[in-house]
Amino acid sequence: MIPAQRLLQLLLASTCASRAVAAPPAAPTMAAAAIAAATSAFAATAASTAAAAPTPLITVAWRDKPPYHYLENGVEHGFLLVRTHDIFRAAGIATRFVSEPQKRIWASLTHGTPNYCSISWYRLPQREAVAQYSLPIHTDPPQSVLIAPNAVRQLQAHATLAALMADPQVVLGVVDGVSYGPALDALIAHSGNQVMRRTVDPRQMMRMLAVGRAAYMFIDRVDWDYFREHEPALGGLVRRDLPDMPPGLQRHIVCSRDVAPAVMDKLNAAIAAMNLSAAPAPSRR
Repeated sequence: MIPAQRLLQLLLASTCASRAVAAPPAAPTMAAAAIAAATSAFAATAASTAAAAPTPLITVAWRDKPPYHYLENGVEHGFLLVRTHDIFRAAGIATRFVSEPQKRIWASLTHGTPNYCSISWYRLPQREAVAQYSLPIHTDPPQSVLIAPNAVRQLQAHATLAALMADPQVVLGVVDGVSYGPALDALIAHSGNQVMRRTVDPRQMMRMLAVGRAAYMFIDRVDWDYFREHEPALGGLVRRDLPDMPPGLQRHIVCSRDVAPAVMDKLNAAIAAMNLSAAPAPSRR
């Protein structure tokens, strides 16, 4: 008597032999068909996995700029920093927020650091060449003129920005390495003033102004509201608003070129839903 297992082996061998004889030469074998089916299934699974892949963790860099975003006693503060956290959270994008100097941020964007964004930047042609821009998240008020105590009487003689910037006797203090916006940058470049450029931050330039190193500087009104409360030594400076000052600029989130369009779409949808383009800074009064 033939054991059951041996009988099954003989039957399978017989079936395969008969099919091999009967099959036309061009017909695929069962093994080939199985391989093709497995390959198709694997491809479908891979495509499905790729489609379902989670959005990568995004590094979000911010520079020190009180009261927009800054550290105080090691703790993050700033109305625009809070707002940006809310935007990424509403968009469902995982993030890692880091504080970095401005030059490092733009070096990272220029060199294409992957999955990298930064917050609170003006739209400028040279920056658009290396970064993607979100919808605006904030609109600044126009810049003000901040006047040194010993230059108030001299500058009061000028009723407009055009007249002030044409005076060759006046020293304008400029924070080097930053943009005041395309319109003001162009006015500074062609100014009749004596231009004193220094690689400092706005707070340091205000301190230089307070001791008479320059006659005036341009100042973000939100910055001034913050620093006049926190720096008693700046109390003698005088803020003046001129009628022909260019309008305030919009601030954006910028991201490296490799950040996927789907991620930018999520960011923009969250910004649009929150109606942030004209959102004012919180009043400090």
